[in-house]
Amino acid sequence: MELNIFEVKKHIIAEIKSEEIVINDTQDVLDVMANASYQGARSIILYEEHLRPEFFELRTGLAGEILQKFSNYRMKLAIIGAFEKYKSKSLKAFIGESNRGNQIFFVPDRDAAIAKITG
Repeated sequence: MELNIFEVKKHIIAEIKSEEIVINDTQDVLDVMANASYQGARSIILYEEHLRPEFFELRTGLAGEILQKFSNYRMKLAIIGAFEKYKSKSLKAFIGESNRGNQIFFVPDRDAAIAKITG
């Protein structure tokens, strides 16, 4: 895993670059957050494929556990992916509610991620 650190509109952002799953559990997310924070980032961009598939099954509780860490540490997160493929009504509602907030975003591409984080 590599963290690409960059700045847009005075926001320092860490973007995860990896060909594999990076976030398996809350400890993984805490490690990524600590690394990003150490490098000055207060926002993280990651891709759908960096998360275990169970993340998108809300009944597992994995999404709630992981996203709670971002709330606790007041760090923004943008997850890039093609979320329309998920048929769960509760997941769609969860994504919609997250996107109405100002801390966690589910977006289709990198430009949208940067716009949400810096907007």
